[in-house]
Amino acid sequence: MVFNFDQVHNYFERLVFEDVARKSEAYPDFTMDMLGDVACVALNRLPARYVRHDVDMMFYLTEQERHAIELSMDEALQFAFGFVQERAVKTAR
Repeated sequence: MVFNFDQVHNYFERLVFEDVARKSEAYPDFTMDMLGDVACVALNRLPARYVRHDVDMMFYLTEQERHAIELSMDEALQFAFGFVQERAVKTAR
């Protein structure tokens, strides 16, 4: 039997990548590598939620759970941008 796992992914990946790209305008000194680091730090602070289809996850969430996800993503990204920025400053010294 052949299995196809191409659709399986972490639900937060696309959301984090899009938010990093959107918020990167506020960090013009960040390189592409630094933005990749931001995405990694943020994703490591979020729970792994593997799905085949994003719509499946959204369908089964309550409004309260959706709000909690938004808050946790905002916190993770805020931390990640600060963490990477702080490390870049220390490295530059």
